[in-house]
Amino acid sequence: MKRLLLFTICLLCASSVYAIDISRLEPACWWVGMKNPELQIMVYGKNIASSQVYIDYPGVRVKEIVGVENPNYLFLYLDISRDASPGTMNLIFQKGKEKEIRAFELKERNKKVGAAGFSPADVMYLITPDRFANADPSNDNLDDVKIDRSRGGARHGGDLRGIINKLDYIRDLGFTTIWLNPVLENRMPGGSYHGYAITDFYQVDPRFGTNEEYCELIDKAHEKGMKVVMDMIFNHCGSSHWWLKDFPSSDWLNNQDNFVQTNHFKWTLMDVHAPQSEREILVNGWFGRGMPDLNQKNRHLARYLIQNSIWWIEYSQIDGIRQDTHPYADYDFMATWCKEVENEYPDFNIVGETWIGSNVLVSYWQKDSKVAAPKNSHLRTVMDFPLMDQMNNAFDEETNDWNGGLYRLFDYLSQDIVYADPMNLLVFLDNHDTSRFYRSEEDTKNLNRYK
Repeated sequence: MKRLLLFTICLLCASSVYAIDISRLEPACWWVGMKNPELQIMVYGKNIASSQVYIDYPGVRVKEIVGVENPNYLFLYLDISRDASPGTMNLIFQKGKEKEIRAFELKERNKKVGAAGFSPADVMYLITPDRFANADPSNDNLDDVKIDRSRGGARHGGDLRGIINKLDYIRDLGFTTIWLNPVLENRMPGGSYHGYAITDFYQVDPRFGTNEEYCELIDKAHEKGMKVVMDMIFNHCGSSHWWLKDFPSSDWLNNQDNFVQTNHFKWTLMDVHAPQSEREILVNGWFGRGMPDLNQKNRHLARYLIQNSIWWIEYSQIDGIRQDTHPYADYDFMATWCKEVENEYPDFNIVGETWIGSNVLVSYWQKDSKVAAPKNSHLRTVMDFPLMDQMNNAFDEETNDWNGGLYRLFDYLSQDIVYADPMNLLVFLDNHDTSRFYRSEEDTKNLNRYK
C-alpha cells in the first residue's frame, strides 16, 4: 500500500513540473491595420521561458521569442500584416505533454471620434481625480487605505463617475479640454492620491472606476465637444508595481540594486560645462524611494512603454498625452516614442513636463529646436514654466520703463524667438505641483488677482 501511495505522489509531482501557469499577458489585446506592424506581448508565469510557443493566425508572423534572465518571462514579438483580419488568435504554450491555450483578440481599429490632439485654441481644465467629485462611495477604499478628508495627503474619494457627472459644469465654464492627473492603478501603501506611482500600466485605479468607465468619460466628453488629455509617466513606476517582486532582468531599473536619488538638476543635460556624472544621476537616479527609475535603454521595457501609450490611445481615443518628468527619462527613447505616436496618429499632441526656469532651456526640448540640433526631441509642445514664474511675480510689483511688473511679461514674450514653435507652448498660472495663483482667501471670493 505504501509503494502504491508513493508511486501516486510521484506521478502528481511529475505532472506539476510541466504545469503551465500564466499570470499575465500584456497587452490583453491589439488591433489590425496599425501602421507599425510589430506587436510585443509580455508573458509572465512560473518558468514560462521553458515553454514552446506556437501561433497560427493568417497574416501574423512570429518575428522573435525572447527569454530573459528571469525564466518567468517571455517576450513575443509578432509582425501583423496589413492583410490580417480582426479575430481571436490563439497563443499556444506547450511543455512536454502540458498545453495552455490563451485567446488573444485582434480588434478592428477604433472608429470613435478622438485622438484629435489639442492646440493653442483649446483651454485646458486640470483635475486631480481624487479631489474633484465623489459620485460612487462604494469604490472609496482599497486594501487598508481608507479615505480621510481631514488629511491633505490621504485619499479623499473622487472618481471618474464624479467627473462624468460634472462635464456640463466644466464645459459651461468655457473649457474645451480636460487634463486628468494619472488615473492608472496606484496601489501604494498610504494611498498615492496624486497618481504618480503607477503599479499597473494597463488598469485604471479601482478607486476611480474601471477601464470601461474611463472610456465612457472620454466618449461623453467628445459628445459635448470637449477633449481629454491623459497623464503618463515613463520615467518611473511605483515601488509596489508587480515588477518589483520579480524583475524580468537585472537592468529593468536604473540603480536596481542600489538606491540613488536623482539630483533634479535638469539643466545639466543642456549645460556644456556639466560633468557627465551629474547628467547620469539626473536621468538614472530615482525620483524617490517610492518611485523607482525605469531603464528605457532596456529594449523590452522601451517597447512595452511605447506600446502601452499607443494601446491607450487606440483603446480609449484620448486626444493628447501630458508626459510627466519628461527630461528625466532617456532622451533618445523619448524622441523615438514621440515619433512613433505621431506616425500612428498625425493629429495627436503630446506635451512634456519641462519644469525648467529658463525659456532657452525649455526650448531645447521642443521639436526641431535649433538649440538642441542635431538632436531632435520630436516633442511638439512644451510647458512654459518660466512664464508661470513671471506671471506669479508681475502683478505684485510696480511696472516701470525698464523692469518690474508687467514689463517682465513684455520682456519675456519678446524672447519667443528661441522657440522652434512659440505657438505650441502650454501656458498656465499654476498647476497641481505649485501653490495656487491666488494669494489670499479674499482672492478666492472675488478673483481680483485673476481678473
